[in-house]
Amino acid sequence: MSVASANVNIMIKAARKAARQLIRDFGEVENLQVSMKGAGDFVSKADFKAEETIQNELMDARPNYGWVGEESKAFKGSDPTRRWIVDPLDGTTNFLHGIPHWAISIALEHKSEIVAGVVYDPVKDEMFVAEKGGGAWMNDRRLRVSGRREMIEMVFATGIPFANKGDLPETLRDLGRIMPVCAGVRRWGSAALDLAYVAAGRYDGYWERNLNSWDIAAGLLLVKEAGGLVGPMEPDESIVESGSIIAANEPVFDRFVKLIRNE
Repeated sequence: MSVASANVNIMIKAARKAARQLIRDFGEVENLQVSMKGAGDFVSKADFKAEETIQNELMDARPNYGWVGEESKAFKGSDPTRRWIVDPLDGTTNFLHGIPHWAISIALEHKSEIVAGVVYDPVKDEMFVAEKGGGAWMNDRRLRVSGRREMIEMVFATGIPFANKGDLPETLRDLGRIMPVCAGVRRWGSAALDLAYVAAGRYDGYWERNLNSWDIAAGLLLVKEAGGLVGPMEPDESIVESGSIIAANEPVFDRFVKLIRNE
């Protein structure tokens, strides 16, 4: 982005520093020691190291902010209105299988609202950045959601529950309603990048249930600042707290929501 705030620059610096470690580990993925953190959900030493690096960078710069991360214990800061929300490696399963589709996600929340977000894909060197009121950007290029209006021309993304996680029957019902009326549905294994791709106009929409706040916090701001709309699965839910999200461009959003909610 043309002019980034101090907080955004801190986030970018932290993401790039962690990315250098992750790229090295990704090149030696077969040698990583991994531990099981639940069926189908592998955690590598790289994941922990990356979060430690990000936490050190962010907390050194803003020691009074709170913290929520995937791999470490959450804590409140002396400023109770602000907290970092971090996923050091979104797409861990892809990473450990040598699939080059994973990202670092960092968001800043202020008074329960996401005000800045960074999603960084180190493999492609694509830095997606958004700040409230400042638009969404990728490597200094302004982002806009797609302008498509006909669902039959659109490509959507989602996640599919695995290893008894989430509600597989509900997701299959979603697919049964969406797939016949669109050009395709993709499942690439990184919620942060799915949302970044909606912001970039690569995908036309995205939906998923049972996520964590760190999976979607940065990405939802990217979509909003790129001119898209985001909403929860249920009208009265909070996206970040519920972990369920629907995102799309404005022309199709209402139709997309009705299909997902089966209204």
